[in-house]
Amino acid sequence: MREVSKFLALAPAERRLLVGAATLLAMIALVLRLLPFRTLRRITVRLGHPPAQPTGLPHPSADRIAWAITVASRYLPGTRSCLPQALAAELLLRRHGHAATLRIGVARNDGRDLRAHAWVESEGRVVFGATQQPQYTPLPALE
Repeated sequence: MREVSKFLALAPAERRLLVGAATLLAMIALVLRLLPFRTLRRITVRLGHPPAQPTGLPHPSADRIAWAITVASRYLPGTRSCLPQALAAELLLRRHGHAATLRIGVARNDGRDLRAHAWVESEGRVVFGATQQPQYTPLPALE
């Protein structure tokens, strides 16, 4: 019940952003299970273009978009991993006119297991997924 009160206390623009982030994140997590990554990537790149007709609504900042993805992922099953979150963040950033690059990096776990992490960079800084990013060796940027 407390979450509902917190949600209703948000400004209407933030509620729209949070609902949009949750919807997009859930769809990406589902499609990741059904389609190859390459196919999903083509879809997200295509959808990431800003709308041809401006909505008249102000665009949220990159930090606010990262906030919305982070909050939405707490409540949606199957959305806790970095890849669906980074894909959703990149798509939302681009839809709202921000430059965004999906990055994937790899690291060795105790010298044996290979681990991967996804994050999003915008205008020379990591805007989403930065918590573990420094220990990963980035692969070439995905375009």
